[in-house]
Amino acid sequence: MFGIGFSELLLIMAIALIVVGPSKLPDLARALGRGYAEFKRATDELKETFDQDDTIRDIKNEFHSAKEQLFLERTFTQTAETGLVHGVSPPPPFPPAAAAAEDTSLAGSTSPAASSPEENSAQSLADSKAHDGAPQNKSTTR
Repeated sequence: MFGIGFSELLLIMAIALIVVGPSKLPDLARALGRGYAEFKRATDELKETFDQDDTIRDIKNEFHSAKEQLFLERTFTQTAETGLVHGVSPPPPFPPAAAAAEDTSLAGSTSPAASSPEENSAQSLADSKAHDGAPQNKSTTR
């Protein structure tokens, strides 16, 4: 107990008996006991408050993660149902021949001229994707 041995405790009690006197010593001991009990009660309440704060913080974190998870699930569900991503509709599906032409054009090889309008639009879409969607500057002569 605080590094105080039995002999030091007896010495402190003897000095207190001499200073306070035998008639006031029981009252002093009672007051010290009550003060210690009140101090212990206050520290226990403070520990309990900290534990409650930690519990509340944990509950808030669980609530926020559940809220975020619900938001993500709703967003995913709406995206899957409507097929929209941020208000932009997905491009139309490519025919298999156009997809093969797109793969060859992205690889750097030249593809034969497209014969149908669908393949022409697929090829132009593939070309625009190959250029990262940057607008192409068309120079005009004056």
